[in-house]
Amino acid sequence: MVTAYFMAKEADAMGLFDKIRGEFIDIVEWIDDTDNTLVRRFDRMGNEIKYQAKLVVREGQQAVFVNEGQLADVFKPGTYTLETKNLPILTTLQGWKYGFHSPFKAEVYFCSTRQFTNLKWGTPGPVTMRDKEFGPVRVTSFGIYSIRVKEPATFIKEIVGTDGNFTTESITENLRGKIGLRIKEVLPETGIPVIELESRVVDLGQMLKDRIAPSFGGFGLELTEVQVQDIGLPEEVERAIDKAGAIKAVGNLNAFTQYETAASISAAAENPGGTAAAGVGMGMGFAMANQMGQAMSGRPGEPSQTPPPLPGYFVAISGKQEGPYDMDTLRKKAVAGEISRETLVWKAGMGQWTAAGQVPDVAALFDSVPPPLPGS
Repeated sequence: MVTAYFMAKEADAMGLFDKIRGEFIDIVEWIDDTDNTLVRRFDRMGNEIKYQAKLVVREGQQAVFVNEGQLADVFKPGTYTLETKNLPILTTLQGWKYGFHSPFKAEVYFCSTRQFTNLKWGTPGPVTMRDKEFGPVRVTSFGIYSIRVKEPATFIKEIVGTDGNFTTESITENLRGKIGLRIKEVLPETGIPVIELESRVVDLGQMLKDRIAPSFGGFGLELTEVQVQDIGLPEEVERAIDKAGAIKAVGNLNAFTQYETAASISAAAENPGGTAAAGVGMGMGFAMANQMGQAMSGRPGEPSQTPPPLPGYFVAISGKQEGPYDMDTLRKKAVAGEISRETLVWKAGMGQWTAAGQVPDVAALFDSVPPPLPGS
């Protein structure tokens, strides 16, 4: 019985010792296993921090001590032994005039100071810009930004409050709205033509960052990057830009119409229709050239002031260059005997002068020409 009594007393003593030991915290640290936590309050569940306990602040963190709602000491990365010399502000707030050597209570907030990237922003509505070429244009934009906590004490005081687990989702809605509103101010002031906005997104991002960063600093945050990923323009403006690019790509209209007309004649001459098909192709080419000339002159129904030259072949007659002649004229000269299969001909695109009989579309003209009379 006596033995059982002492064993029970020993068990009670061990239990009391474990209880007392459990009330004192020896190590204060936070291992962050998330990718979105800005601030995490150290979970001590009412327990007291032991005098000379170890505080472990890892890289990318800072620790803030709060005493009854008042900000106290801030610790940067490192390992600390918590005592009077490391907690000067808390010592003052607690009234420890001669230091302390017993457990104490204080809230500890760990703040992640690494960068949080790929946070999204967008204009809350179209931005009206005045453009010299298009007039008033309504523009939208969106992108991403990056932040980090620069002043943990300020951030906790201004934003976090008593929230024990503060994540990026807790603040991004507010920040997204601030960026969206600021870009509505910045875009019209840039003076960048709307046609160049897409090529100036890097400059826009930097302008936006410079304008917004001071207001972020008031929250203890640093705005490290702003990216403008897309600029949205009205459909009619995009069509106008596409049209301007197409006209620029065509370049010299006269050369373009000459090429198209010559190509249609060559294709027609290779068809079984012979010279008749060539005539049809020529007519279609001339009509197309005339329509394009009218479109560029801006006066429908009126011919262009500088029509393209007529396509055709040059011929060498008696050692002299003549022409250019169209296919109908060449046919008449072939019938009249002014040119023969041995007559040299040339047109744009040919490498050198060639005998007419070796040029397929010209050689076809001689099929209907009778041979010379016997004895002539």
